[in-house]
Amino acid sequence: MDPGMGLEPLSKQDGEPPKLCGLCPRLVDFRSLNQTKAPDWYNGAVPSFGAKSPRLLIVGLAPGLNGANRTGRPFTGDYAGDLLYATLIEFGFARGRYEARPDDSLKLVDCMITNAVRCVPPQNKPLPAEIATCNTFLGARIASLPKLKAIIALGRIAHDSTLTALGCRKSQFPFGHGARHDLPTGPTLFDSFHCSRYNTNTRRLTPEMFHAVFAAVKAHLA
Repeated sequence: MDPGMGLEPLSKQDGEPPKLCGLCPRLVDFRSLNQTKAPDWYNGAVPSFGAKSPRLLIVGLAPGLNGANRTGRPFTGDYAGDLLYATLIEFGFARGRYEARPDDSLKLVDCMITNAVRCVPPQNKPLPAEIATCNTFLGARIASLPKLKAIIALGRIAHDSTLTALGCRKSQFPFGHGARHDLPTGPTLFDSFHCSRYNTNTRRLTPEMFHAVFAAVKAHLA
């Protein structure tokens, strides 16, 4: 199998929490509610997805209730995944066909996707304590990738979580769409507005703006 393609599952020692992680009581309660409503959904801490040793890591916010929480794969099954995976294919970071389900033919190339918070939060809004608790997994995930050269943070929470995981002061590296941060520790950080339906519908983020971020990353990795 091609080592640059998507390979799962990934081991917990590489920053992957157990599926039924119990560290955040509110998220556990919400998971239990969802398990009752939809027992055939994934309903757990969603693992990272992608190549085992990529140069690019994409950090999102958290699983969507009807997206990754349902399918068990980041950005799979909701609108944000449509734009993200189409962009990854266009820039050569993915192959195959994205069909919004975890058993499609999509494979990531030299790229991995993870989230700042691994369990779905109510109203898609994790609490500060939940973000801080899950940062342990993000830090371990980043540390497990020896070839990592670039991180794309999708939104401010992902940006701040990445800085925390790398031990960098947030005041020195403010979030801004299209911003590039050459960090004293770790890979280069690139910022983008989150590719959510709200951001794209309001034109806060256009496909052209999103593509520009990936073009900058592609040039950085060339």
